[in-house]
Amino acid sequence: MRGRPDYQPPLDRQGVALRYLCAVVPMLFHGTVLAWLVLHDGGRLPQALIDTALGLIGLVLMRWRRRWPWQIALATALLTAFSATATGPAQVAYVSLVTHRRWSRTIPVAAVSVVCLLVSGALGGIDQATVVSSVSGLTILGGLTVFGLYLRGRRDLELSLRERARAAEREQRQRIDQARLAERVKIAQEMHDVLAHRISLLAMLAGGLAYRTDLGPEQTREAALAIQENAHQSLNELRTVLRTLRDDGAVEAPQPDLAHLDALFGEVRAAGQRVEVDDRIDGRESLPAQTGRHAYRIVQEALTNARKHAPGARVTAELGGRPGEGLRIRVTNAARPGSVPGPGGRLGLVGLAERTKMAGGTLTHTIQDGRFILDVRLPWEAADRDPAGDSG
Repeated sequence: MRGRPDYQPPLDRQGVALRYLCAVVPMLFHGTVLAWLVLHDGGRLPQALIDTALGLIGLVLMRWRRRWPWQIALATALLTAFSATATGPAQVAYVSLVTHRRWSRTIPVAAVSVVCLLVSGALGGIDQATVVSSVSGLTILGGLTVFGLYLRGRRDLELSLRERARAAEREQRQRIDQARLAERVKIAQEMHDVLAHRISLLAMLAGGLAYRTDLGPEQTREAALAIQENAHQSLNELRTVLRTLRDDGAVEAPQPDLAHLDALFGEVRAAGQRVEVDDRIDGRESLPAQTGRHAYRIVQEALTNARKHAPGARVTAELGGRPGEGLRIRVTNAARPGSVPGPGGRLGLVGLAERTKMAGGTLTHTIQDGRFILDVRLPWEAADRDPAGDSG
């Protein structure tokens, strides 16, 4: 992966000190040589002072090498034509330029550095020492180029690792958020199924009290007690779901399954809904618990939809299936075009479709011969046969 060319990681105090140390060490070496020359030839003092001053200027210019990399590298390279002590700052600035990996700027600065190196050697006359110094300078320049590219590679690797770590952290947060969202969707589904069922029963019971004038005191009292009981059950089930939401965990309360269907049918019949049941499920004890919970909620929601869309109509619930063939739920009721569903009545099929999808099944619905037919198929795998049972 190639990093951004202008990317430069921030330096701490130790990194800054190390770079200035790399610039000062060559300055001290050349300064020592100049001092030795001045001691043997006092006439070299002005030249030594100019050389040292230019070296200090290069050291000061190093401060802005990151803001203006090629400009500072070029300026310090030009200083080396007249100052040996400026070699240290020039080398540091050149390495900093190479780490940007902009060859359109690095190559011209390198060429200027070579020219300045040759000019500096030619000023004192060309001899064997000048040739050795020039070759050594060219070798050092090549080594600095390789070192700058190495630093750039290290920075690209660090940048890549940091970006991967950030991406992994973002993905982890997204997975956590998606898991929480999925859990809340399940809880919302449970809340919808439970409350829609209870509230529709309350509406049926309250409607009976409102429109029937032939009820005696005892019947009125029984209907009121049924309303009170359903209201209490609604509050208890709502508290259970809300407690689960606060705990941010799975539903802890025991969830109903096929074994609770008889109680459900008895409850809706007591509220006045006419329900006929045809139960032909074989081997229900081997039905997975999760599938049983989904099946219960599907039947519950189907009965709720029937009360909303066809109040007072007879409902037929047919249950069948066996391991290996799947579980079938078929609920039918009279279709009344003129009936107006209660609040949220149009969301029933949406909730049923979501519940069926969660169980891995299929849902179809149609109107045939004046009846609304809801047909749900849920998977029910055959239990693995125990090989020990085949041994004689």
